[in-house]
Amino acid sequence: MATGLLDLLLPQRCVPCGLPGTQVCTACLVALPRLRGPRCERCCAPTAWPVRRCRECAGRRLAFARARSAVAYDDSVSRLVHAWKERGLRRLAAAAAEVTADVLEHDGEPLVFVPPDPERRRGRGYHPAEALARELGDRWSVPVLAVLARASGGARQRGLTLPERRANVRGAFLATPSPPVVVLVDDVYTTGATANAAASALRRAGARRVEVVTFARAVRGYTVTTQA
Repeated sequence: MATGLLDLLLPQRCVPCGLPGTQVCTACLVALPRLRGPRCERCCAPTAWPVRRCRECAGRRLAFARARSAVAYDDSVSRLVHAWKERGLRRLAAAAAEVTADVLEHDGEPLVFVPPDPERRRGRGYHPAEALARELGDRWSVPVLAVLARASGGARQRGLTLPERRANVRGAFLATPSPPVVVLVDDVYTTGATANAAASALRRAGARRVEVVTFARAVRGYTVTTQA
């Protein structure tokens, strides 16, 4: 069914504010909380001043070189991500990519995406991380490679503690041969456990450097440690 006809039959409302119109209105898109201030160089956690490592990533062995995110995961972003992932509002991937490409620079490396659990993909009918990666690939004019796969389904990450999240995704991914430098794309960075497990698989498959890009990042307040 054509998009215009579908909009007539099922009028849209902006997910963050609820006003009639598009799935996310211009005002709400502009108001999303961009992560532009001082941040940790490694994991993108907001900090009082720029640091190389913060409390979230100091002392951890991370397989990715750095993670970058476009917006903080506040209530408005949470509603948008929930509608995108759980309610099937697929056009929100384009809105997320627009914001991400506006905030983050890209140097031309190929993109890969965190693969879905097969059961969840069947339930949703599509995969948000892949949709975001392909939208970003179009904007940045770079290829999107499907080199990662799930080795196991595992439990949902939502609601798990940090140690449980790390254990839940340990060994969860497999990768076919990877280019030497890739950018791993996912929708939300919560603790970095999923990104780290996926980056580990890419490193085993030949990647020398893996960077991570997500639309949103969970923020737990300032996480400053001494500059390393």
